[in-house]
Amino acid sequence: MNFANLLEKMTAAICQGKPSEVADCFCEDGVYHDVFYGEFVGRKSIIDLVENYFYRDACKFKWDLHAPVSAGSRGYCRYIFSFESKLESALGKRVMFEGVANVELKRGLIGRYSEIADTFPALQRLGFAFDRIGKLASRAASDLENRDEVSGHL
Repeated sequence: MNFANLLEKMTAAICQGKPSEVADCFCEDGVYHDVFYGEFVGRKSIIDLVENYFYRDACKFKWDLHAPVSAGSRGYCRYIFSFESKLESALGKRVMFEGVANVELKRGLIGRYSEIADTFPALQRLGFAFDRIGKLASRAASDLENRDEVSGHL
């Protein structure tokens, strides 16, 4: 399966609430690093992410993929993602954000999925307090600062 089809299969399965089909897009030891919930390793953990995090906090997902590209074992794709909140403080509110999927491929499956996303518009629309958004921004800054690729930048 080519990269675009694999990513379409994964995102459609998430939107349709089919966690085992999401997991089937990943290697046995595959990693899904979600921009909100962090890292989930292995198919069972990825099923847990979809069932007990995504669908606990939201529903009515829509995930549009734009301009997927891949070369060898690496793929990228812009996306727009939206959902309806199940959070008590924003129950029923529809929010969206945009991002870029960063995918490592292994043997035709996803070895690692991670995202770079502008989630702050969604957090603001959900009614998160500025101090809570600030804490999330601090965590994102810390995560970036601790990556090997930033050596020599700061």
